Amino acid sequence: MEIFARVVSAGSMSAAGRELGLSPAVVSKRLRRLEERLGTRLLQRTTRQIALTETGQGYYERVLAILSGVEEAEAFVSRRSEQAHGMLKVAVPTTFGRMHIAPHMEPFMRANPDLSVNLVLADEFVDIVGEGYDLAVRIAELSDSSLVARKLAPVERFLVAAPRYVAEHGTPKSFSDLENHICLAAHNGDPWRLVGPYGAVSWRPSGPLLTNSSEVVREAVLGGLGIALRSTWDIGPELAAGLLVRVLEDYAASRNIAIYAVYPSRQFLPAKVRLFIDYLAALYGPVAPWDRN
Repeated sequence: MEIFARVVSAGSMSAAGRELGLSPAVVSKRLRRLEERLGTRLLQRTTRQIALTETGQGYYERVLAILSGVEEAEAFVSRRSEQAHGMLKVAVPTTFGRMHIAPHMEPFMRANPDLSVNLVLADEFVDIVGEGYDLAVRIAELSDSSLVARKLAPVERFLVAAPRYVAEHGTPKSFSDLENHICLAAHNGDPWRLVGPYGAVSWRPSGPLLTNSSEVVREAVLGGLGIALRSTWDIGPELAAGLLVRVLEDYAASRNIAIYAVYPSRQFLPAKVRLFIDYLAALYGPVAPWDRN
């Protein structure tokens, strides 16, 4: 089972063999024995890649849970259940990871010397189970799923502009006034969904700047190009310093959006996952550092 799981996560037999200290021939032989015993094909093999069959996908998800339980059982017996060890694979949003996770990795890793961390920055929703992640940090309003989520910090999100833009273009007096202003957003097709004095409203921003990067939008609003919907984790210091000001202060994004740690639903949570989640929760707290000003 471990060899099968390693082949799926590594993407090839040779890579899995290197991780396990086995030759590709041995890995291939063990996989063939496993498929013969189960009476089904788990992997589709070509000269360039390996892909899971539909049966293999379901088997892989269950194998991960079994291997996690075995790891926890062995750690308990060897009195290592409170120590983080092995490899921790984490997916985090690109900008948030760069600003609020990467700067804090050194003390966590120093406190857990037997742990290696694979920190993957990605703005797409990754398949946590299918791609072998231990957990993901997500900024979202989470819907029902088979995953477990722990809230790490609330998210405050509202409309902001630079004083320079306000001085040149004025400030919108009502929500409909946004039609007469430059609105900045990464063009992923998502409208701005806000809650105002009369309930929920939405606005599809449009403007002269086209980009797929939220960080480009951040720099553009700081430069005075227009109005943007930003989170305080992203622009908290700039708000405190007066480099940005709120506009339409009666409107803000839904408070149901928050920062979560999301991980597969397992009865025995590996120590490495639990310790990292606890570390982030303590780091941010009920009032996150970026909101304290």
